[in-house]
Amino acid sequence: MPRPIQEILDHADELAKRFEDYEPRSEDKRDPSSLEQLRDAVLARSEAERSIRDAVAAARSDGQSWAAIGTMLGTSGEAARQRYGHPQTA
Repeated sequence: MPRPIQEILDHADELAKRFEDYEPRSEDKRDPSSLEQLRDAVLARSEAERSIRDAVAAARSDGQSWAAIGTMLGTSGEAARQRYGHPQTA
């Protein structure tokens, strides 16, 4: 059974008051450095993947086989072709 609009509005007001009145305790605070480290790692992975895509494109332009490229990537040629053989959209 749907809730009445007034009940929903009252609940929203209650949540807003709880949010406005909230004061974090010292034990609630966390050091964000681990999340910053994770963000940096994700950015580095993204840049590495971009470099790999560029290197695969260069290898293919030079006539290298998918088997050779796959070997360098530590996978099969077919897996390399499936992952890198299609034009990438930015």
